[in-house]
Amino acid sequence: MDRLSLRTLARLAPEQRPRVDPREFKPRILHFGLGAFHRAHQADYTEETAARSGDGRGIVAVVPRQAGLADQAAAQDGLFSLTTLAADARPARVVGSVVETLDMQRRGGAVDALMAAPELATVTITVTEKGYARRPRGGLDRSAPGIEQDLAATAGDGPMTTVVGRLASGLLERFRGSGAAIDLVSCDNTADNGAALRGVLGDFVRASSWPERDALLEWFDSSVGCPDTVVDRIVPATTSADLDAASNALGLRDDLAVVGEPYRQWVLEDAFRGDRPQWELAGALFVDDLRPYQQTKLRLLNGAHSALAYLGLAAGRATVADVMATDWGERLVRSLGDEVGPTIAGGPDKEEYAQALVTRFANPAVRHRLQQIGNDGSLKVGERWLPALRQLRTAGASATTLELALAAWVNATRPSADSSSPRGSAALRFGTTDPAAAALAACWGAGDLTTVVARLLRTIGADDVAEDPAIVDAITSRLPALAAGRIEI
Repeated sequence: MDRLSLRTLARLAPEQRPRVDPREFKPRILHFGLGAFHRAHQADYTEETAARSGDGRGIVAVVPRQAGLADQAAAQDGLFSLTTLAADARPARVVGSVVETLDMQRRGGAVDALMAAPELATVTITVTEKGYARRPRGGLDRSAPGIEQDLAATAGDGPMTTVVGRLASGLLERFRGSGAAIDLVSCDNTADNGAALRGVLGDFVRASSWPERDALLEWFDSSVGCPDTVVDRIVPATTSADLDAASNALGLRDDLAVVGEPYRQWVLEDAFRGDRPQWELAGALFVDDLRPYQQTKLRLLNGAHSALAYLGLAAGRATVADVMATDWGERLVRSLGDEVGPTIAGGPDKEEYAQALVTRFANPAVRHRLQQIGNDGSLKVGERWLPALRQLRTAGASATTLELALAAWVNATRPSADSSSPRGSAALRFGTTDPAAAALAACWGAGDLTTVVARLLRTIGADDVAEDPAIVDAITSRLPALAAGRIEI
């Protein structure tokens, strides 16, 4: 089967072709991270915006680590198909807004040159929580892989290996050149993601050896926007069956096919410094106060997702839809919404939002794997559950659903009985991955369950919660049932 590319695009049926001829796009948006979520979300919004506005801002995608992914995208001229997962889904449709792909490790100079180009005013980012090299309480984590190496490289012309280092060096080149305003738009599920990005970049520049660092910081404060955002679309990891289905539907081989639910959302803080894309034409929402939308997404949707993942794994389930088919899945989502909703002032109606979550999560066409959702829990739990838990504790309100969710996460950090991991790493019970896996597993080394729970909470920066005996005891009391696979809500 021939590969999907600009050369073969004309073979597709009209309804399967991009909304805009890919050749009409110009490289005006730089994006870090060419994962499935970006392809099903920002790239889709960007193409629809171009179709509605005639403003052909295309995306140059930077692949930080996966050289093979960059090569695959280049072989397909950046084209990929998007299939909507629903009973009445339309056939796979090709998206053409990605005009070029760069391997960051091999093409770092080209990335810097693009960031310096005055006609490019927008950089978007989806590198997951761990890509920001950020400490649990904020600020640059200099112990994160590659950060010290990149800081040392600022004394000369050494290569940048991390996204933080590459972004900082690109900003330096822009400052040295036109100095035109630019916006860095984080699209990762991190609370105050724009402020978090600004914080780690500012710390990196301050710790650098660049002679212009003080002037660079002044320009950074005045000319670089880092708006907060909320992004939402359930995009399961693409399976080999998905790739086969997309290729068969197209009649062309597509190694970059993605699938996603019908629902999508993009809310952005209206705090841009440069000339931004008109994403609102494709349904994005620009608001002055993003916090209620951000808290609703993190605490209700992401919080429910993580709870479903860890409880579902304990019960031997594989996907979110599998959990929603149990007699307790929907009850968990609604219970969490009832408990957490009062901690969020403003934003969407919480009852309607919870009802929409039940419908979305139960979609049998979306096979979102619990193991995938459960990855990197040490980076997610602190933002998705703990702020609401602290508010409820301060108010003297019940937090039984959050305590159950935390117990399920604790249960999932147990070391795998058949671990064959190399020294210095660890395998967790259900096969989830985590940058703190070794530290989490070490918490189980000695002591009773109460001690283990407190150690785990401290590992994720929740010392205050670890010192609350009522919460620690509530979490600990639920562990025997979870270890036996019983879900008691």
